[in-house]
Amino acid sequence: MSQTFDPITLELLWTRMISIVDEAAAAMVRTSFSTIVRESNDFACVLTTADGRSVAQATNSIPSFMNTMPRTIRHFLDAYPLETLEPGDVLITNDIWMGTGHLPDISVAKPVFLDGKVVAWAGSVAHAPDIGGRIRSADAREVYEEGLQIPVMKVMRRGEIDPTFEMILRKNVREPDQVMGDLYAQFTALRMIESRMLALLEERRLDTLDGLAAEIHARSEKAMRDAIRALPDGEYRHHAVSDGLDQPVKLAITLTVKGDEIEVDYAGTDGQVPRSINVCLAYTIAYTCYGLRAVLLPNVPNNEGVMAPIHVKAPLGSILNSTPPAAGGARALIGHFVPMMVIGALSQAMPERAIAQVGSPLWCVNLSGVRETGRPFTNLFFMNGGYGASQKQDGANVLSWPSNISSTPVEMIEKMSPLHVRHRKLRDDAGGAGLHRGGTGQAIALENRNKTPIVVSFMAERTRPEAAAQGLAGGEAGAPGAVILNGKPVNPKVQHVLNPGEVVELLTPGGGGYGPAKDRNKDAATADLADGYVTRAAQH
Repeated sequence: MSQTFDPITLELLWTRMISIVDEAAAAMVRTSFSTIVRESNDFACVLTTADGRSVAQATNSIPSFMNTMPRTIRHFLDAYPLETLEPGDVLITNDIWMGTGHLPDISVAKPVFLDGKVVAWAGSVAHAPDIGGRIRSADAREVYEEGLQIPVMKVMRRGEIDPTFEMILRKNVREPDQVMGDLYAQFTALRMIESRMLALLEERRLDTLDGLAAEIHARSEKAMRDAIRALPDGEYRHHAVSDGLDQPVKLAITLTVKGDEIEVDYAGTDGQVPRSINVCLAYTIAYTCYGLRAVLLPNVPNNEGVMAPIHVKAPLGSILNSTPPAAGGARALIGHFVPMMVIGALSQAMPERAIAQVGSPLWCVNLSGVRETGRPFTNLFFMNGGYGASQKQDGANVLSWPSNISSTPVEMIEKMSPLHVRHRKLRDDAGGAGLHRGGTGQAIALENRNKTPIVVSFMAERTRPEAAAQGLAGGEAGAPGAVILNGKPVNPKVQHVLNPGEVVELLTPGGGGYGPAKDRNKDAATADLADGYVTRAAQH
């Protein structure tokens, strides 16, 4: 039956649906096997309409997944129209161009049936601890090197997992129990979203989600259009430089505001490269929309309506719109620049909401080896740089952005791998100086306590001086990062062998400062020195 929703009822129901996906996310964390989900929150839980338009996303989900998961569900529908689905079916893929842009992210979705009809989808994405292939690094040349590619398929039929799929997946990964454990945690989240949504629909005597979703989408779209309309019409341009590989990679953005719509064009961006830092268009769109929402509409929860007035394009074959068989395992090293570029462009129209550049993309160490028992192992651990300062306050220390992945705790690093953490501390003099100081990065030293070598690779960016996080309004750049193996800086974009007893230290970048350093409050400068954020030699 159809039903109208007054504002109070709508708010209650919308909050209820967000609570449903939040509860599913909590269940996923509790039942997961890997530190990636359990400690670092590299996953998402999403609720969509029957045709794959997002309605609610778990609060602690990765921002990029707010846009990629609904697109993946629409790809599922292209392969499996509604009439081919049955209760208990679950679809799966990790296809780069249908999913999130790299193979470790496994996307699954379950159609929610009511009275024999699909009324919604429960979706989940999670970064698997391993997907086979070579250890994840920026120097893979094509997608075929990066691991097992899972085509769009039914991983569960009528509630029963495909045994052939499970055998293939287990055979291709180094930690099969962790990988399958996390996948079953995703299935748990899907079942919880399904059961809670069916209870809500029954309670409200609704035979479809469409009317409620349409009301949420319409109100969210109106709010975004109103926010865009408040901006002056015109073109706003920005650019960024990443470390790249042998040469830096240049990124360009033109943001055009016209009435209540925004077009974002990445023309002028460098072409894709024969390494794994390429970004698929879905990931570019996702982080573009996130950057715009963070500035223009931060208090409205993620849903399809927020994205309706935003139009994104990037040249086909560019590093922000890659084509097969481009590798994408390290796509965050480029893709995480996107929301920062959006904010840089918008800062011309809204300087009061701008922040200096962040010491991101987030950093990650990937490792693989063989334990003393002869059993192979693999894992990855995250670490963050400093946040950018604003005109109101200093940047936060060691904070992930634009992704909201947490730094892996020392205890988990040592429990889940044969690495010993010699030290983990805040970096001196890493945050950019300014009226408000940029957040500082961290230094973490890892020693191989295994009796055999470990292969390590890194997701590390902003290591070139020209790619350091830039300050704003006269603020200074944050310190670039570095990867130091046995006391010597090394190329962070290639694999390295860490022999028994050897040590690798990762220095994550600092965030940019805001405003001239000479204007910093003397008490704040004294506190910086006392807290160890800066040394006396570096003080202005």
